[in-house]
Amino acid sequence: MQQPQPKMKKKVVTNRSRLTIGILLAFFILTNFWMLSRIQDSPPPPPSSSSLKLRFLKSNSSTLSLPDQLRKIAKGKKPHKTAYARLLYKAAHALAENQYKSTEPKDLWLEPYHAVASLWQPCADQRVWKPSEGNNGYILVTANGGINQQRVAVCNIVAVARLLNATLVIPTFMFSSVWRDTSQFADIYQEDFFIDYLKPDIRIVKELPKELQSLDLEAIGSVVTDVDIAKETRPSFYLKHILPLLMKNRVVHFVGFGNRLASDPIPYHLQRLRCRCNFHALQFTPKIQATAALLIQRMRQNATHSGILDENLVGPFAKSKGKIKKDFRYLALHLRFEIDMVAHSLCDFGGGEEEKKELQAYREIHFPGLVELNNSTKVPQPERLKAEGLCPLMPEETVLMLAGLGFKRETRMYLAGAHIYGGKSRLDALTTLFPNMVTKEDLLSPSEIEPFLNFSSQLAALDLITCTASDVFAMTDSGSQLSSLVSGYRVYYGGGKMPTIRPNKRRLADIFMKNDTIEWKVFETRIRKAVRQNKRVFSRPVGRSVYRYPRCSECMCNTQEAIRPPPR
Repeated sequence: MQQPQPKMKKKVVTNRSRLTIGILLAFFILTNFWMLSRIQDSPPPPPSSSSLKLRFLKSNSSTLSLPDQLRKIAKGKKPHKTAYARLLYKAAHALAENQYKSTEPKDLWLEPYHAVASLWQPCADQRVWKPSEGNNGYILVTANGGINQQRVAVCNIVAVARLLNATLVIPTFMFSSVWRDTSQFADIYQEDFFIDYLKPDIRIVKELPKELQSLDLEAIGSVVTDVDIAKETRPSFYLKHILPLLMKNRVVHFVGFGNRLASDPIPYHLQRLRCRCNFHALQFTPKIQATAALLIQRMRQNATHSGILDENLVGPFAKSKGKIKKDFRYLALHLRFEIDMVAHSLCDFGGGEEEKKELQAYREIHFPGLVELNNSTKVPQPERLKAEGLCPLMPEETVLMLAGLGFKRETRMYLAGAHIYGGKSRLDALTTLFPNMVTKEDLLSPSEIEPFLNFSSQLAALDLITCTASDVFAMTDSGSQLSSLVSGYRVYYGGGKMPTIRPNKRRLADIFMKNDTIEWKVFETRIRKAVRQNKRVFSRPVGRSVYRYPRCSECMCNTQEAIRPPPR
């Protein structure tokens, strides 16, 4: 009759253990819920001269929870607001858990292949030829597009001028109904520096000689438009068709000149001249440099030292060089999600019929050729375009990528770009999970930004400099001209220490398709692998732009290779 006693005791102990585990589990769940219920929807206040400088950098965003704003996103009326609601919730949960962890993924702020990347050093400034006399005539160019397209056109026309032994007149920029910017070369770049720096290469003047200014260039057939020249045209075309025209009429005027010079094949030193133009000769005006220096300093909380690239970017306005401490680092993000990009992609962004009608109306006005093509040709469905990585990343996908990579909620982020399609509400997930995200409009006082407000190219120059100087640069569309120029500049001057996040959108699309089932840890692992694979160091592929991929013998020198004279 005494035997059952031990079993009863064992049962009591087991029940107590279960009770203890249950209490601990409940405590963890309640704690987690409390953290997740306290993420505050606190967008930056409007700029004011008193609290402007460092307001967003105070550690007031460390209280983490699921934000009310995130709940609104998940319950929004518009279809796009439900996109990735499950993963966004998990991202907020992960950010809350990581709040008090002192470490981040080890290569988050570092170039993972530094040893290989650091072997490449800038050397496009080295010359072995004599100056061109430029006595075959004068070249005028009116470059179209925004500042990034114009910059590429300028360096391409410099190479063409050398090829044709012509004198280049300082480039002019075409007024566009889209950009609505009257800025000319001297408003953006240091004109005299440009002329003097390239003097050993080509002859540059500020205007045509008086005896040639009265010529009717169109009447004599000296106006050459983009219709007359195919994209990526080889140098032989210019020698065969443009040189005779130049020598006959003494002047040729290129209008547009968007991507009208091939990346390959091109003579070695002509390619080096393009690099020299982009990375050395084009220096921004003191007005732009000074304001960009302010942006960089405020992103770094007025740190006493400057970053690796500051001197190259802002010249005399850079602080003394030194190592940037962990607390002063910032990430720059170029979110390419303006309406022109969205409409041109033919993708679906979750906005339902209202979105489809709006984007179709925009295409009919701005991209009539695309509308005609879409009506006459079987274009792939949006789902197929997405799977192929041909759609721009949505803001919701961007925030998930950054959270998946391991960036902390308090990370300071600089957002570059024009007006985001969908307005501020489309950025809710991004600014809620990463509330220390700011723009140049947040960082500058009204009086500081006022001189730039009607000049989109000058505003874009501020973005370009601030992104290039960042400790990490993240792009959402590798085809973007700004992202290409920024990443190329970071490669050229960065010494293998300036990491760039260049997502493979096809791989990301495959991951995002599993939104309804994938667990956060698996999501993190796959995101980090997909991004790391795109950080590999390689030489410029044949046919690709030297402005984006300067790791080639024409632009940079690989210090590991045996020293040998360049080809002539």
